[in-house]
Amino acid sequence: MSQYQTDIDSIASLKDKEGSAWNAINPESAARMRAQNRFKTGLDIARYTAGIMRRDMAAYDADPSKYTQSLGCWHGFIGQQKLISIKKHFNSTDRRYLYLSGWMIAALRSEFGPLPDQSMHEKTAVADLIRELYTFLRQADARELGGLFRQLDAAKAEERAAIQDKIDNFVTHVVPIIADIDAGFGNAEATYLMAKQMIEAGACCIQIENQVSDEKQCGHQDGKVTVPHEDFLAKIRAVRYAFLELGVDDGLIVARTDSLGAGLTKQIAFTREPGDLGDQYNSFLDVEEVTLDTMGNGDVVLKQDGKLVRPKRLPSNLFQFRQGTGEARCVLDCITSLQNGADLLWIETEKPHIAQIGGMVKEIRKVIPNAKLVYNNSPSFNWTLNFRQQVYDAMKAEGADVSAYDRTQLMSAEYDETELARQADERIRTFQADSAREAGIFHHLITLPTYHTAALSTDNLAKEYFGEQGMLGYVAGVQRKEIRQGIACVKHQNMSGSDIGDDHKDYFSGEAALKAGGAHNTMNQF
Repeated sequence: MSQYQTDIDSIASLKDKEGSAWNAINPESAARMRAQNRFKTGLDIARYTAGIMRRDMAAYDADPSKYTQSLGCWHGFIGQQKLISIKKHFNSTDRRYLYLSGWMIAALRSEFGPLPDQSMHEKTAVADLIRELYTFLRQADARELGGLFRQLDAAKAEERAAIQDKIDNFVTHVVPIIADIDAGFGNAEATYLMAKQMIEAGACCIQIENQVSDEKQCGHQDGKVTVPHEDFLAKIRAVRYAFLELGVDDGLIVARTDSLGAGLTKQIAFTREPGDLGDQYNSFLDVEEVTLDTMGNGDVVLKQDGKLVRPKRLPSNLFQFRQGTGEARCVLDCITSLQNGADLLWIETEKPHIAQIGGMVKEIRKVIPNAKLVYNNSPSFNWTLNFRQQVYDAMKAEGADVSAYDRTQLMSAEYDETELARQADERIRTFQADSAREAGIFHHLITLPTYHTAALSTDNLAKEYFGEQGMLGYVAGVQRKEIRQGIACVKHQNMSGSDIGDDHKDYFSGEAALKAGGAHNTMNQF
């Protein structure tokens, strides 16, 4: 028996117990409302979606072609429309998630207005967006199921079984969200408290980075400052405790290292003995040998290999690492994170290069064989230029004639129809599958896609509507395409919940219901 029928029967039993006071209650209507609200709390969502991610990770370990993907969101409506589109085009949400970007919260969700990605936005904005995303995804469930219920009511006897099967096997729009907690917005206690809010809102997976919280920078900008490993591991443990306290035992932690682009540290790591984790962190510092006579006032000195050395300190009071140590530091960061409670890794790179990523993963997997990455397919990369340059370099290394190309100008449209551009586009097309197979990337995401699509579509509309095309700029560029592509939002009243409201009015008031979906509703034109 389906859950839907079980709910009808159980509510019917309750109705019988309550007697005449419940005469107006329709058990099937109540069961429909239950079906439309499957997830009662954020913790229900977090537990459900954590299970999805755990199963997907196991499937990837068995077959690297089964990698997962997501797109970044800055509003509940954006996340909802992505999942509606995914279900429309693929009939499944398998291996497709949402990503919540701290960058987009800073740029688009702060009461201060647009901010850089430096953890200056309100702490509560992250949990608020998680809650909003899941509110919109649950509404998408309610909307689609409501349509199926109306079909069921209008169907002939021979059609009802097929519709009932769609209801019984309904695929929810609720999917995992990988949520960015930046560097924890403070100390480990602050990280724990913020993680609790995010989990209670529905987050099953929290991504945290090893930058200094009050010096936090966007991963693709300069000036990044990392913390010693023990500081970072304390925050990983804080997130794990938050998951366990709330009963989300399968909750996931993504440990992000920014060491590849971070040449600075604020602290000398505490060390008890040579070779321990603190000593390994300090071994990457850019130092110079000193004696008691050459030491200056206020100098910090270390003992390395039996010598007194002075780490180079900048006027900002930060210490710098030796050039060329970024990859080795990333590898150490990743190994220690996985050994101390993290589930997945994130290595922030300066370009999308499979050999670079794969080289680091190979070293990590010497210690942690099943290490897996979440990777930022970032709009901060110039994908066209990067891959055209990679193809150019490969062609040149193979002895091919590249005299027709200027490597520094390969972004130019004049190269768009060339063989080099064709090869570069093919590498971009297969980048996710290739790197999942060759570089251990379990999850591919684009952090800021809808930030850019919103700007692009608005630019096109403004150019046409305020120009010579006038209203045709909207009709031809937007509405006509919505109709012909079957975009549900063309019926924006339905998308906002008017049909759900009409159903409820019918349940609550019966024949007295004043409903919006009558003959004069202009939505009927669609």
